[in-house]
Amino acid sequence: MTPTAVSATPGALARFLDGDVWHSFRHSPMAIVAAVIALLCVFTSVFAPWVSPHNPFDLATLNLADARLPPAWMDEGSRRYLLGTDDQGRDILSALFYGARISLLVGLASVILSMIVGVGLGLLSGFAGGKIDAFIMRVCDVMLSFPAILIALLIDGVGRAMFPNAHDTLAFGVLIIAISLGGWVQYARTVRGSTMVERNKEYVQAARVIGVSPYRIMVRHVLPNVMGPVLVLATIQVAAAILTEATLSFLGVGVPPTSPSLGTLIRIGNDFLFSGEWWITIFPGAMLVLIALSVNLLGDWLRDALNPRLR
Repeated sequence: MTPTAVSATPGALARFLDGDVWHSFRHSPMAIVAAVIALLCVFTSVFAPWVSPHNPFDLATLNLADARLPPAWMDEGSRRYLLGTDDQGRDILSALFYGARISLLVGLASVILSMIVGVGLGLLSGFAGGKIDAFIMRVCDVMLSFPAILIALLIDGVGRAMFPNAHDTLAFGVLIIAISLGGWVQYARTVRGSTMVERNKEYVQAARVIGVSPYRIMVRHVLPNVMGPVLVLATIQVAAAILTEATLSFLGVGVPPTSPSLGTLIRIGNDFLFSGEWWITIFPGAMLVLIALSVNLLGDWLRDALNPRLR
């Protein structure tokens, strides 16, 4: 690394620490609590094999004699299973860590794919205008006329019909595409509106005068100036994507049974909710709520921090 790069890094960090976003974060208790909860959920999910007391999906370690044990603080509970076990003897706490790992992976991947498609089409639509703009916006109108969950169910059903013996990796890919197809429209419409404002500003006109190509203007000049709303929308859409994945898994058309997510765990526990084993579904549901709520709160804070009119 060159001396210039070394000196630039502390300077960028110092500017960030002195900036409005960090100042807003430090003075927002709600944002700090939400960030701590979100980071804790991400940490336990990413490092699930190391922080989980058990491996809930290792059949060799499961014991049916330990099935449906209540949490440790209840009668008949065991200290080995802090939050109890499910009908197969799997540790609920460990299942939460592994299940959240799948939910976060699918949610983040689908949001990234939606953002790439939506930002690209929105940038092209707002900058080019004319027939290209009209065509892309009509496609957006058609997509908005269908509920996102219905689109996800349709794509997931078609994918399973086309690849009935698909490997788990392909099944995850189909699920990510199914969720993404219902989420790219918001990015496209948001970026289109911002691009239509930016394309008439002086710096864009100056770039055109000196002969800069339209593609370079879009990527190098317009795109960085329209990413603020996109980041806010992406933060909020992560929670929506995780909930959509949980809904699909609850309906039995989500992730493969061999790699259950939080939605799958909730569906399994729902069969025992009214028989007294409430912990099998309540704890996965609470984990899902914590993740979605913390991400939504961070999205609300980021929206306020990046918008001077809301400070």
